[in-house]
Amino acid sequence: MRIFITGGSGCIGHYIADSLIKNTNHELFFLVRNPSKLKFDYNYREGVNIIQGDLAQILDYTDLLKTINIAILAATCWGGETESYQINVESNLNLIKTLNPAICEQIIYFSTASILDQKNQLLPQAGEIGTDYIRTKYQCFTQLSTLELYDKIITVYPTLVFGGNDNNPYSHLSSGLKDLPKLMNLIRWFQADGSFHFIHGYDIATVITYLVENGNNLDKKFEQKLVLANQPLTVNEAIKQICNYLHKKIYFQIPLAIWLANIFIKLFNIQMAEWDYFCFNYRHFTYGKFVNPNTFNLESYAPNLSKLLEVSKVDNN
Repeated sequence: MRIFITGGSGCIGHYIADSLIKNTNHELFFLVRNPSKLKFDYNYREGVNIIQGDLAQILDYTDLLKTINIAILAATCWGGETESYQINVESNLNLIKTLNPAICEQIIYFSTASILDQKNQLLPQAGEIGTDYIRTKYQCFTQLSTLELYDKIITVYPTLVFGGNDNNPYSHLSSGLKDLPKLMNLIRWFQADGSFHFIHGYDIATVITYLVENGNNLDKKFEQKLVLANQPLTVNEAIKQICNYLHKKIYFQIPLAIWLANIFIKLFNIQMAEWDYFCFNYRHFTYGKFVNPNTFNLESYAPNLSKLLEVSKVDNN
């Protein structure tokens, strides 16, 4: 098959690229703005094509797109109202519209779990007060159903993404793990009400590679919508597991009540964006249905927090 991939220069994109190059024989086309940023080995085998270009000018690649069997849309713009809308909404929609319905078999579109509520339904606040990135992801998703190829779209929603090493760019979260031992000296003394999911970029790539080969036969129970996540963790469970990994003892903890924190926010006139304040009060970013490699009887690279810290090489000495 001929596979067109955007976002190959990012953290998730690198893991996907490495997996598709080494584990499939498909012809791959990576659209990247700056090939010099690529760390994966695109000379590993034949059939790997690097196209230097901008997603904003996606219509320049109409002739190629009409020959594509699978499109993987992982590129994203993180900020700037105009730029985010152009890339996250307009360019993605134009790309899908350009694909040939008679040839294209599958589209894997990357959204974000931030636009979903705990029942995997759209979260209205994400479209109203979300960051530029979240709001435009919400806007794009709501327009997918109007497209001719809608039935061929599998939407994936990553939760908190970790990943990165010498051969892959670090995700925003993983780039901060080096400071974790120092931060836990303070954090371990507190409790907080909240919960979350995470997933490693390697495991995302494992799922995407599975979908490339099996997406056309995906169980209908998934409804073409997959939240990418490991089992949920409470904040307090995470603190305990991290302290155990770092060999730091917890003698006692002080509960951080939301009502008290809200009083301090108002008392000291702490400035928070609407979305940040909503997240602060929403607290439980968990989902009723989610998938990871284990869902498809595949091995997970980082199935739990301890393994994540280990593969991330967080110093525990």
